Amino acid sequence: MDKSILKEVKFNKDGLVPVITQSYYTGKVLMQAYANREALEKTLDTGIATYYSRSRQKLWVKGETSGNTQKVVKVKLDCDGDSVVYLVKDYGVACHTGEESCFFRNCSLEKEEKPDPYEILHALYRKVEDRRKTKAEGSYVAKLFERGSDKIIQKVGEEAIETVIALKNNDRDEIVYETADLLFHLIVALVDRGVKIEEIQEELLRRYK
Repeated sequence: MDKSILKEVKFNKDGLVPVITQSYYTGKVLMQAYANREALEKTLDTGIATYYSRSRQKLWVKGETSGNTQKVVKVKLDCDGDSVVYLVKDYGVACHTGEESCFFRNCSLEKEEKPDPYEILHALYRKVEDRRKTKAEGSYVAKLFERGSDKIIQKVGEEAIETVIALKNNDRDEIVYETADLLFHLIVALVDRGVKIEEIQEELLRRYK
């Protein structure tokens, strides 16, 4: 990665800069840590998220002991130059508690159960995968998988037609409802075929000009 960013980073009096780590595909904030110049240089050189541990007073490569590595796709600098963002493809969880993100509690200090809007498609994908794996009793998704790929594909077709009708009728509420149905069943079909949401995102990025 280009190291031009190093010329603009304003390290604090301890030689550190705050690093916010986000998921490249969902934008979910995974953790916040610090980096010194050496850690930032190593991140740019290797593409693996590297931080500076203030408690241990040494460089810390994320996942070196846990195996929960973070491949850095982009490094961004804020307008004042005093904080950095790592956009990462994360392999495993970010938090030492076993949670996906260190920021899993709300203002009431309760664990968030619902995903945020920006990660809903990925969260649905994971839930559908879980329903297929566990074959949860009474689950609509589990029943779809039991009925096979042809039924799943048929449902995608039906929901697509219903979405087209809603669009044709210019019924806003129906457009929203039917589009949600279509996206949901499309996710079921993607899980059935083993195609990841990330692959769709990458293809859309390839087309973006």
